Amino acid sequence: MAYHSGYGAHGSKHRTRAAPDSPPLFDDTSGGYSSQPGGYPAPGADVAFSVNHLLGDPVANMAMAYGSSIASQGKDIVHKELHRFVSVNKLKYFFAVDTAYVAKKLGLLVFPYTHQDWKMQYSHDVPLPPRNDLNAPDLYIPTMAFITYVLLAGTALGIQKRFSPEVLGLCASTALVWMVMEVLALLLGLYLATVRSELSTFHLLAYSGYKYVGMILSVITGLLFGSDGYYVALAWTSSALMYFIVRSLRTAALGPDSMGGPAPRQRLQLYLTLGAAAFQPLIIYWLTFHLVR
Repeated sequence: MAYHSGYGAHGSKHRTRAAPDSPPLFDDTSGGYSSQPGGYPAPGADVAFSVNHLLGDPVANMAMAYGSSIASQGKDIVHKELHRFVSVNKLKYFFAVDTAYVAKKLGLLVFPYTHQDWKMQYSHDVPLPPRNDLNAPDLYIPTMAFITYVLLAGTALGIQKRFSPEVLGLCASTALVWMVMEVLALLLGLYLATVRSELSTFHLLAYSGYKYVGMILSVITGLLFGSDGYYVALAWTSSALMYFIVRSLRTAALGPDSMGGPAPRQRLQLYLTLGAAAFQPLIIYWLTFHLVR
């Protein structure tokens, strides 16, 4: 049986001419698909085809344009409502503080009796930011004081072996609830007294939050010197805060524009200021007496 010798005696290879490929049994209809093992289309090719088909559909383009218009209108409405209830620019104003302002304001809250000028300062009918006006209310000190009060409450409870996450959460939530109730009561009082002033909710939050400075001093004094030191510090900080609230609110809320009204209205406005000031020691005592034993 004769074979065509493809190899030499010593194993050397000789190239042979390849036979032409046989014609395919079926035509290739894969078109835009790239060849993959097993005859499957390339990944993402069908998605690209669907997207191109969708973009070329005028009805789909109209729907996308309409949806974008609705989304844009909805975004504008959300921003408008957000700025209606919470103005970011106004909120930034109450946090425009520096170290010098914070130090002076803390000293004013603790010892306000020597301060003479309580009027807020303006530039082109715009109130100056707190860092440029010591009498301007801020939210930085109340925020930091509230956080410090919560941490101090946890420390005091831990020293007394009464700490638990539930008790600490109850202290924080109680303080927040009292602040909200106080601000709502002030807003209602200003509305009933028909006080014409530029006081906003942020102003009332600031004045209401300054009490945490006195609360911190009272608790620290109580932890260091016992209940006697606590009551001495409570009396001092409460009286200082009452004086500060009366002078600040009387200047801000009961300014010259509201002083020209009838005498009964003036008395009502004065009672509102005194009531807000007299309420401060009660809240301070209620939120701190259980932390000192």
